[in-house]
Amino acid sequence: MLFSIIAVIFGFVIFLILYFLSKKHKLSISLFGISAYFISFFIGGISLLAHTDSLQKSNYIHCKKAFENPCQITFTIREKLKSNLYSDRCTAIMHSVNGKIQTGKIIVNIAKDSTTNRILIGNQIKVKTTLKRNNSNKNPNQFNYDKYLADRQIYAQVYINKSEIKINREITKDIWYYSDFLHQRIIRNLEKAHFNPAEMNVALALILGQQQEISSDIIQDYQYSGATHILSVSGLHVGFIMLLINFLLKPIPNTRKGSFIKLISVLTALSSFAIISGLSPSVLRSVVMFSFLAVGNHLRRTGNIYHTLLVSMLLILLFEPYFLFDAGFQLSYIALFFILWLQPLLKKIWSPKNKITLYIWDALTVSFAAQIGAFPLCLYYFHQFPGLFFITNIAIIPVLAFVMVAGIIVMVYAAFDVPPEFLAQILEKSIYLLNQIIHAVASVKSFVILDISFNFYFLVTFYLLIFTSIIWLKKPDYPKFVFFVLAIITTQISFIYTKKETETKKEMIVYNVKKKTLITIVSGKNVDLFTTNKLLLANPKNNILKSYLVGNFSKIKSITTIKNVMFYNGKKIFIIDSSGIYKNNMQPDILLLIQSPKINLERVLSEMHPKVIIADASNSNSIQKIWKETCSKKNIPFHATAEKGYYQLK
Repeated sequence: MLFSIIAVIFGFVIFLILYFLSKKHKLSISLFGISAYFISFFIGGISLLAHTDSLQKSNYIHCKKAFENPCQITFTIREKLKSNLYSDRCTAIMHSVNGKIQTGKIIVNIAKDSTTNRILIGNQIKVKTTLKRNNSNKNPNQFNYDKYLADRQIYAQVYINKSEIKINREITKDIWYYSDFLHQRIIRNLEKAHFNPAEMNVALALILGQQQEISSDIIQDYQYSGATHILSVSGLHVGFIMLLINFLLKPIPNTRKGSFIKLISVLTALSSFAIISGLSPSVLRSVVMFSFLAVGNHLRRTGNIYHTLLVSMLLILLFEPYFLFDAGFQLSYIALFFILWLQPLLKKIWSPKNKITLYIWDALTVSFAAQIGAFPLCLYYFHQFPGLFFITNIAIIPVLAFVMVAGIIVMVYAAFDVPPEFLAQILEKSIYLLNQIIHAVASVKSFVILDISFNFYFLVTFYLLIFTSIIWLKKPDYPKFVFFVLAIITTQISFIYTKKETETKKEMIVYNVKKKTLITIVSGKNVDLFTTNKLLLANPKNNILKSYLVGNFSKIKSITTIKNVMFYNGKKIFIIDSSGIYKNNMQPDILLLIQSPKINLERVLSEMHPKVIIADASNSNSIQKIWKETCSKKNIPFHATAEKGYYQLK
């Protein structure tokens, strides 16, 4: 931190000197630009360090006792998350551990029970419990939930029952409290207006950005049809709000005073919307950018739209630098940039005179521009691509425009009172129609490309290829063509390198699958699978093996039932299953215990002399604890996949 501060001060002095020199000497302009990049880099570093909670001495992550033994902790509920089958979940701000001030954010899991007592945003809670560190991914190529939460400055969770907690009578009434209070009021009034729950949850997502209660089937339909972006409140929604406010304020004359009234009204409306929708990265980006546009219009300045985009990004990242690692933030910016940059170029290809044809062509060019920009990132993060995205966008835009206008009116009404039933019915039916259109497109499964292998090399080279090709097509010349050809060669090199890396890959993996045993031996692209239950592979909810195959460009060559003896890379692996049968003279390098065998491990170790013991997640937790203690006494490495994750042998 100290180094970054000194670098910024030094850089700022150089920056000022070069700024004044650049007005007199043209040669200083390039140095002035370099100094600006230098300052920006270190300011970003300072902001990142300042917003990394784990570096703060008061953060609970440094309190080891809280992770080892039950402690008296106090926290304030901040934001509700999507619940699961067993518990209601929310984020909370930590206040103290055993009376000592501790700060930071945690996730609170409150077990569901028959009581109707609700935990409210702003409730201050005291409970005696143990902090649990976030689970890292226990299988290869899975979504890293630990890193995802760490990027949001959340390093631990608590699991509690309602009967264990003490709630302070005083509620912390901050911006989050009032936002949730308004949400709950809107929901109650919509329910009183007999709004269908399924459509109401979609309406709350579309207008307020609240996706917690949407069913997984509806979310899947939106994913497969390429319309997920409309469930995440972003520029499309903020743009609708700005247009609606400007339309309502049209009678006000464009005098200096009138323009100022319009500006304040727009900024107030956008800020209120950002707060109500939960201050998500996509909303903040859009609100900040449209606020800059509104200020520019008020000052009668037509600034560069790219500068507006970059300034909004800079301001957001100064206050929340970890948004940079948010997939939604990245996709929002890259999609909007390509709409501004590429859509005008696509639009010039054809200029239809018919208004309906022009509307369809505009919708197509905007959709294609956004998808081309987001395409590599979508493949990298989600490994799927909706082939009918352009049909979806053409079909839903008229319905979505009506839903947004009707939704804003109904939501504003519901914030104060129960909306008229006919208004609620109009919005409900329009959302039902929107869902049906989305479902119809998503049902054409043959156009939904799933399980696409795509690594970081492809991500970088694909963007390089896209940027160089567009720059060359805009104004073709020889230097741009050379860069385009170099981008093609670089992309080919990434394919060749990935192929070589894949074909030389050799490893054996024991996976962490609850109550099941799964082992793979990989040789190049081919995967030999060993399991005790072949039905495990047919389970559509089992993504463990699928994640590995997609992440490593692999395919299953054979499926075999697990036997007691396996050999890999010169090592002998003996497996003891539920039968508990073994041979004394095996002398294996690795002993794998599965399905909770009833054995005396101490005797087994003295007879077989293995070098490593592995216990997968098919064993009970209680027996694994006993085995761990036994191996500790014998000074033999013990690897439990439930605790340490998958076991890899190369």
